[in-house]
Amino acid sequence: MKTSSAVTAGHRSLEDGRIYKLALTGLFAALSYVVFTFLQIKITLPGGDATSIHLGNAVCVLGALILGGFYGGLGGALGMTIGDLFDPIYVVYAPKTFLLKLCIGLITGLVAHKIGRINESSDKGHVFRFVVAASVCGLLFNVIFDPLVGYYYKLAILGKPAAELVLAWNIAKVFGVPIEEIFTVEGDE
Repeated sequence: MKTSSAVTAGHRSLEDGRIYKLALTGLFAALSYVVFTFLQIKITLPGGDATSIHLGNAVCVLGALILGGFYGGLGGALGMTIGDLFDPIYVVYAPKTFLLKLCIGLITGLVAHKIGRINESSDKGHVFRFVVAASVCGLLFNVIFDPLVGYYYKLAILGKPAAELVLAWNIAKVFGVPIEEIFTVEGDE
C-alpha cells in the first residue's frame, strides 16, 4: 500500500506543530520557574504561612496568549509547581498551584482565542482589546480564587484552626484591626 506524499507531508507538519508547541510549553515552564523562584519578594505570614510577589502569573498569561490556553497554562503551571516543590515553604501548596495556574491559562486562552479569535484577526485594535481583556480575566481569576481556594485547601490539609488563624490574621492586616481584639478569649477581662 502506497501513501501519497501529500498525506505524509501533512502528517509531518501536523506533528512538527505539536512538537513546536510542546517545546514552547517547556520554554514557558522554565521561564515561569525562573521568574517565580529567583525574581520574587517573599512575605512571611503567621503560622508558618507565606506568600510572595512575583511575575510568574504574567508568564503564564503570556504563554496562554501565544500558545493557547491549555499549553500556555500548562507551561506556567508546571514551572511554578516545580518552584513550589523546590521551596520548603511552598511545597505543601504545589497541587493548588498547579490547578490555579492551569486555570489562569485556560481562562486567558478562552477569552483571547475562543471568544476574541486573536489568532484569526488582522485588526490590531481588536487584538489589543482582547489581549488586555484576556489578561485581566486570567489575573482577576487569580486575585479572587487564589485566596479562596487557598483557604479551603488549608482547611482540608492543615485543619480548621490553622485555616481560621491565617484568615483572621489576613483580615486584621487588611482592615487594620488590632490582633488583640480578634483573639480575645471570654473571661480574660
